[in-house]
Amino acid sequence: MRRWSDRGIVAAAWGSSAFLVVLLLAFLSYAFVRAWPALNTALFFGETPPLDALLFRQPVFEGLWPALFGTLVLVLVSTAMAVPVGIGAGIYLVAYAPPRARAVTEWAVDVLAGVPSIVMGLFGLALILFLRRTFMPEANTCLLLAAGCIAMLVLPGLIRTTQNALSGLPDVYRLTGPSLGFTRWQQIRHLMMPGASQGILSGVLLAIGRAAEDTAVILLTGVVARAGLVRGLTDKFEALPFRIYVRASEYRNETELAQGFACAVVLLTLTAVLFLLATWLQRRLEAKWSR
Repeated sequence: MRRWSDRGIVAAAWGSSAFLVVLLLAFLSYAFVRAWPALNTALFFGETPPLDALLFRQPVFEGLWPALFGTLVLVLVSTAMAVPVGIGAGIYLVAYAPPRARAVTEWAVDVLAGVPSIVMGLFGLALILFLRRTFMPEANTCLLLAAGCIAMLVLPGLIRTTQNALSGLPDVYRLTGPSLGFTRWQQIRHLMMPGASQGILSGVLLAIGRAAEDTAVILLTGVVARAGLVRGLTDKFEALPFRIYVRASEYRNETELAQGFACAVVLLTLTAVLFLLATWLQRRLEAKWSR
């Protein structure tokens, strides 16, 4: 009877995994089929010569290149803002925080994790309105504000991932350092961080994915339809999620709908490329720390 029960559990697990793979392949296939008529050079650069657009010689008004570039910059800036703080806070909770401070900090992280993205966007907009009424009348929504709000969205996940990765290490990682005369930071740097690197960097991968796809935050913090290539952190910007939203809600014919699907395919491809780069970096760091 127990053998049949084990077989049933294994079959259910395999069936769930197969269903997930089939569902993903069906979704990707449908998106590619609908996007195929619009997947061409004009989708990215419009009537602008591709080389001139890539070298920033001429602006692109009809293509996806400004939105693609803006999304990439947004992801890089928000990740750069969130990763150091998230990993540092996770290390603090595991190695330095007293019990009462740990409890308060964990409660604050849980509350922040429950904030919807649209509320985070409203917070960014309210911050701009406050600055305008006080000492910065020229304050306006921009790429930096959007990146900061997205960084706050992904921060709780980074903190929890780092905390769980460090807390889940075997006791040998905590006992070896003091026996060798390591300081607490040396123990974290040379023993615990390399041991927990895979879990920590997995959290970074999830943060990258969240930063690339969120739409509600950027709707209120600086994204516009035809901003062109972003030139600085205080500029308005374009982004692929917003372009998808506009095409899906305002398309007038099948060509524009196909362009919406093509935007979705480009966003998925960009996210996959960022994941591959982050995975490559993860392996490089693991190899460096394991020496």
